[in-house]
Amino acid sequence: MKIDNVEWILGGDFNEVRNSIERQNTQFCARRASNFKNFIQSNGLVEIPLVGKRYTRISDDGTQFSKLDRFFVSNTLFSHWDCLSVILLDRKLSDHSPLLLKNGQIDFGPKPIRIFNSWLEEKGAEEIIINAWNDQIKGHRLDCIFRLKLKRVKERLKEWSKQSFGRINEELRELGLSNQV
Repeated sequence: MKIDNVEWILGGDFNEVRNSIERQNTQFCARRASNFKNFIQSNGLVEIPLVGKRYTRISDDGTQFSKLDRFFVSNTLFSHWDCLSVILLDRKLSDHSPLLLKNGQIDFGPKPIRIFNSWLEEKGAEEIIINAWNDQIKGHRLDCIFRLKLKRVKERLKEWSKQSFGRINEELRELGLSNQV
């Protein structure tokens, strides 16, 4: 049964592979693989590609590998979210790797802070960072406090950088070295 014009995601352990390449040192059944491929095609599913690793399940002794876990999306959803990918996380509690569905187009904006290693060698930089971090921020959730602390450190470092290094270009021009930078 194919459902048209519906956007949905289907994910999990399907206990089957599409072809023999998705199994290593374990039994492959061409008939079951064909049935699985027919299921995918007849339902208009698009598989979200894995990033990095090839196999989602590894036997306890580390000799058998299979790609059993996957995400599928409907064609209509994939046309809107064509940058989806699946990242395999490290296995800790199971013989299956946890999957993380990721949209590659997510833009988290600018990096929260930029620190040059050379600043840490300058007198006063460490004190600026410590003082900005230790300033109290009240009335927010912990994640917001963390973000606001990073923002405050960034602002203070920016001010300090302008005061400490702001004249470098002017000094280079005065020395006649501005073309070398």
